[in-house]
Amino acid sequence: MSTDTDLEKKLPTAAAESIRAVDSPSGADDNNGPPPPTTNLLRRINTRIESLAGFEARGITRVPPSERQPASALADLQVAILWFGANISANNMTTGLFGPLVFGLGFRDSVLCAVFGCLLGAASTGYMAVWGPPSGNRTMVCLRFFMGYWTSKLPCALNVVLMVGYITLNFIISGQILSAVSGGTMTIVVGIVVASLVCWVVAVFGMFIFHTYERYAWIPQLLALFVLIGCAGPHFDPSLESTGDAVTLAANRLSFLSLCLYVPSSWAAAASDYYVYYPETTSKLKIFLLTLTGLFVSFMLVYMIGIGLGSGVAANPAWADAFAISTGSLIVEGFAGLAGFGKFCGVIVALGIIANSIPGTYSAALGCQVMGRYGKMIPRWVWTCVVVVVELVCALAARENLLVVFGNFLALMGYWIEIMILIVAMEHVLFRGRRGFDWERWEDKKYLPVGVAALAAFLLGWVGAILGMYQVWYVGPLAERAGMSDIGLWVGCGFTLVSYPPMRWAELKMLGR
Repeated sequence: MSTDTDLEKKLPTAAAESIRAVDSPSGADDNNGPPPPTTNLLRRINTRIESLAGFEARGITRVPPSERQPASALADLQVAILWFGANISANNMTTGLFGPLVFGLGFRDSVLCAVFGCLLGAASTGYMAVWGPPSGNRTMVCLRFFMGYWTSKLPCALNVVLMVGYITLNFIISGQILSAVSGGTMTIVVGIVVASLVCWVVAVFGMFIFHTYERYAWIPQLLALFVLIGCAGPHFDPSLESTGDAVTLAANRLSFLSLCLYVPSSWAAAASDYYVYYPETTSKLKIFLLTLTGLFVSFMLVYMIGIGLGSGVAANPAWADAFAISTGSLIVEGFAGLAGFGKFCGVIVALGIIANSIPGTYSAALGCQVMGRYGKMIPRWVWTCVVVVVELVCALAARENLLVVFGNFLALMGYWIEIMILIVAMEHVLFRGRRGFDWERWEDKKYLPVGVAALAAFLLGWVGAILGMYQVWYVGPLAERAGMSDIGLWVGCGFTLVSYPPMRWAELKMLGR
């Protein structure tokens, strides 16, 4: 997170590194003759684009200490603002709807599950965020030091899918809200295109524009949410009780708690991406607490609104009719009674989702570079364009089945994130805590772990997740025994926790790294 002056000083060096990467897959200068005319043309185009004011040319290359920004109170505050501003968005509000409307939970049960689930998920992301300042490396590059050069590519690929899927859902909800505000005169398709265009512009420019946007975008969004609370709050039903017998109720509580955990923890695989310009001496505890605070406060605000809206659907026919149309229509219906001002607030809420889409698109593009040397040689801004196009196409294709796609996608993606975090934590605490890391060797395959133990534990964790998952399209045998509850996350983490330490110990004994 760089100030204007600091970032301008960094751009020439970063641009030079990017240009060298385009010329040669290995990052080294090519001395075997002049490049072909096509390469010269691409290099000139790339140079022109990366010379634009405020454009971040750096991709996954490590940020050395000499190029970090100095410590400041503003930079510290920006940590919490980033996460708060990016997550007080309507897509996260949708998660709260699942408590009353999908799992049949009462208001109190929904709130308690949301609180504890959100706290665990935010803590997971906070832990992964602490590796940005000491390493100067992006999250998926840091993962090489814990899981190995080749093994880390598997979570990296999954993270690209996760981010693309998340932003796809964001575009759909934004399109639904804009369509509902217009009374149907603007189609969902047009709303999706509008959201994707704004996201594309900001994500292409990178860190400077990204942080500038996030620094202020949350203010109108927060005001619009307060208006929504004031307008829709009287129709919330705090007396709503949970339904089902004791076994069903316990299963639904655990499933909703897990869902509320998945959403904030989904940022864990990108958490350190936004801290690489912080000084190496930055306190890990400070980064953890500020990240945790920004995530927890933002998610709990929108979770509570979502739970409130869901609790009022049964007693409010207008809300039930709106929900039958789309989730976005229900949110817009919450502003009913405010006439034109309510529609204006609906537009603000729709555009606020873009603040949540930008960091995910940015990190997905970086993940494409981490996948291999040929991915690295393509500039970050090119990958950003590719990612936005894929997100747009997926949003247009899935726009009619949002709630089903949303629930299944979040759960499925949440399994591997926590398994990955658990491997990182065990490697850190049990095996590498005292030795530390030589962060400059982020591409040295001979220094990084072999990754056999990490891969085996990761796959065993997935076996546990499959045995315990409860989805519309598949129910694991352990989930059936648990009263049709989604226990995939917990079983998967248990398998990983038991299997990784002995396998890693054996790997170190036999291979030495």
